[in-house]
Amino acid sequence: MRLSALRSLHGGESPWWFEVTAPDRSVYSLVLRLPSSRITAGQIATNAAALLVAERHGLPAPRLLAAGTSATIETVVAGTSTWPARPSADLLRSAGAAAARVHAVVIDPSPDLPARPRPIAVDDFAADRRAGRMPTTALLAEADALVRAIDPPAAPRVFVHGDLWPGNTVLAGGRVHALIDWKTAGVGHPGVDVGELRKQAAVGYGDEAPRHVLDGWERASGLALEAVAYWDAVAALNTPTVWYSPDATRRRDDFLRAAVLILKSETEDRSTD
Repeated sequence: MRLSALRSLHGGESPWWFEVTAPDRSVYSLVLRLPSSRITAGQIATNAAALLVAERHGLPAPRLLAAGTSATIETVVAGTSTWPARPSADLLRSAGAAAARVHAVVIDPSPDLPARPRPIAVDDFAADRRAGRMPTTALLAEADALVRAIDPPAAPRVFVHGDLWPGNTVLAGGRVHALIDWKTAGVGHPGVDVGELRKQAAVGYGDEAPRHVLDGWERASGLALEAVAYWDAVAALNTPTVWYSPDATRRRDDFLRAAVLILKSETEDRSTD
C-alpha cells in the first residue's frame, strides 16, 4: 500500500484524512485519529469503543479498522457534513431520526463509554460559571438554578453520541445518513443528544428548526420525548457565556429563555399540586 494523499481535518492536527493506493491501483480513503491539543487519548479510546458498538448494532457510522493504545484508523463515510444555509424540514427530521437509531441501543456504562449527564460532557461550563472561572448572566444563572433543582429525568440507559451537531453528521440525498466523531459518546438519556441537536438547530437555522428535530426523533422512535425543556436547558448551559459570535450567543439565549419559561411553569405546577 502506498500513501497517496494526506490532510488534516482540523487545523493542522488530528484527525487526519489519508488515502492509500494498493498495488492493483485500488484507492482507499481512511481517517487516522491521534491525541492532539484538543483530543485526549481517552477520547480516542471512547471513539473506538463507540464505533464497535455502532458496528455491532448496524448503526450508520464509520467502521473501526485498527486501534492501538492511542491511535485508531477508521473508514470514511461517503457524503458531506456541510449543511445547506436553509435546511429543509425533512433534513432536520432525518437528523432526529438518526439520533433515535442510536438511542434504540440499550447498554450499560463502561470505562470507555461512561455515563453522560449532558452533551460534550468533557466540558462543564455551568460549573465553571458557578466556581467563578467564567462570567455569567442573569439568564444563565437562573437557568442553572432551575436545572439543579430538578432531579434528572429517569429513563433506560441508552447509547448516546454525545456531540450531535450538523458538523458531526454526513448527508447524502438531502438526508442525514451517518454520524461521525464519537469521541464524547457514552450512555445516558436520549435528551442528551436531542437537546444538543435542537440547540444547534435553533442557533444555526431559526426558532422552527428544533421542532422538526424533535418530530423526526419521535416519529422514528415511536415515543414522546419527556423533559424536553430540561434537556434544552442542559444543552444551552454547556456553552461558554459568550459563544462563538454575538449572534450565536443571542440565539442561544433565546433558545434557553424559551426552556426557562417552560421549566418555571412546570415548577409552579408541581408546587401547587
